Amino acid sequence: MKALIVDDESNVRKIIRFLGRWEQYGITEVLEARNGLEAKALIEQKSPEIIMTDVKMPKNSGMELIEWLAAKDYPGKVIMISGFDDYCFMRKAFKLGCFDYLMKPIEEKMLNETLEGALRAWEKEEGERRNMESGFYEEVKMFRLNREITAACNGEAFDAGEIASALPQADVYDFTMMYFYQSHYSEPYIQLLTEELATREWGNAFTLQNDPNVCVILSLHGQFFPIEEWITQHFDIPVRLVSGPSIQSLAEISLSFQSAQRSMAEQNFRAIHRLADLDDVRRMNDIVAFVDEHYMEELSLDKLSTRFFLSREHISRRFKQEVGMTLTNYVIHLRINQAKQWLLESDEKMYSIALKLGYQDEIYFSKLFKKNVGMTPAEYRNSQGAREIDAEVRIAST
Repeated sequence: MKALIVDDESNVRKIIRFLGRWEQYGITEVLEARNGLEAKALIEQKSPEIIMTDVKMPKNSGMELIEWLAAKDYPGKVIMISGFDDYCFMRKAFKLGCFDYLMKPIEEKMLNETLEGALRAWEKEEGERRNMESGFYEEVKMFRLNREITAACNGEAFDAGEIASALPQADVYDFTMMYFYQSHYSEPYIQLLTEELATREWGNAFTLQNDPNVCVILSLHGQFFPIEEWITQHFDIPVRLVSGPSIQSLAEISLSFQSAQRSMAEQNFRAIHRLADLDDVRRMNDIVAFVDEHYMEELSLDKLSTRFFLSREHISRRFKQEVGMTLTNYVIHLRINQAKQWLLESDEKMYSIALKLGYQDEIYFSKLFKKNVGMTPAEYRNSQGAREIDAEVRIAST
């Protein structure tokens, strides 16, 4: 560790150098500068952890030096030294991140107490910075891996080297998809599994960026049975597992993914911790809430079946009981209501509204709108009573 003493008076620099218990605090090099300009050059070159600077100096003052350090977001600790008890200087110095302010003449006890405090503060912040940088690096790495595996599954261009670097070397990998129940927070479980796979050198687990409830597991061929056993023992939430064909090349990921998707759609999965503890009413509430949030996306009974661990036939029957209409009609109902709101509250074109609601054909949606509302979108927007009707509907719904 290094310290820098900045003062235009050589005797002050000598006194501070003499009084400081540098070795005791792990400081192996004490640098000196006569003004702010010299200090900046040394800081750029040596990066001292502790900087002790006078306030008033020729050729760039101590305050200008502190302002420069603050602008650089410099991590070192600054101790300001002055022969003037000036509140304005002190206030500005602390505002710019100065650690402490010492008055001349320098006293040995006060100097070393301040020095020790500054070093402890620097060490604490440095530890936090390292943890943040390490965590940020891991987050970026996992984001990139998830991005590449998502592209590979979707048959898009991907970086095979990136994925390979996260896997143990092998000629063949088993491909498995793990589905989490919609309302469960999957991230900590995937992280736990990822750490276990890395520790045992079995493989790796990835999250699909377009569906955080789906995890892709690439593992050494023939090792998935112990992995499934571990999941059974360490997961306390229900998951479904479905395997795709083993792959000899990462280029085969897309084909294996498609095969696994077909198996899931055909209900050919292995269940761990079934949803016996979640009653049917709660699950249906989850499904209705999901549809209410995602009605502008493509929805199907198959998609809901995969997400909510119920058969498509059961969802179809119970959904109609719950909301009084089929899934298709309910989605149309939500989209029509949203279209009515946009027609009344904006000047947006109908083709734009149709696209936002998930319809590629403006004419088709206009016909659908008229069938359900009794007038075309243009007629609805221009009708005299539309706003009052809509207001009454909204009041009734609240």
